[in-house]
Amino acid sequence: MSHLAIYPAGGSPAVPSLTSSDPVTIAAALAERGIGFERWPAAESLPAAASPEQVLAAYADAIARVQASGTYPTVDAIRLGPEHPDREALRQKFLSEHTHSEDEVRFFVEGRGLFCLHIGEDVLQVLCERNDFLKVPAGTKHWFDMGSAPNFTAIRFFDNPAGWVAQFTGDPIAERFPLLD
Repeated sequence: MSHLAIYPAGGSPAVPSLTSSDPVTIAAALAERGIGFERWPAAESLPAAASPEQVLAAYADAIARVQASGTYPTVDAIRLGPEHPDREALRQKFLSEHTHSEDEVRFFVEGRGLFCLHIGEDVLQVLCERNDFLKVPAGTKHWFDMGSAPNFTAIRFFDNPAGWVAQFTGDPIAERFPLLD
């Protein structure tokens, strides 16, 4: 189940100021901060060893719907499971606070991942699961935790043909907040 927790960025993250698993509440709280959140049907069943190409083919209609605006011409699929040989290195890379010069747009079609957004004086932790579509505007400080035993498949949309390009902030803020595990 999708979940949102909002913590003060400067204080102890032990007590969130808001928690919710209600999609309407999550969408409203994120929208107040310029973040898009929607629930989409991820109805396609993927084979256990589905390639990125198979994921993209299975969700061609949803991809076409997003790309119809002309904003996100580049798309790929990322699929990480607990046996992925680079899971630890990827986790550490994504756990460092960073920004992008383009929007970060994800549609989770399997599993889950924890997006952490550092906006003003708050850190918003959004547990994204199957059916979640998240749009994080360019320049938003954030990090992502896929857990020590990752299990997710997400379709990623880019307005940059180079795909995922991060500018790391060097701020160790992510170390103070709960992880996915």
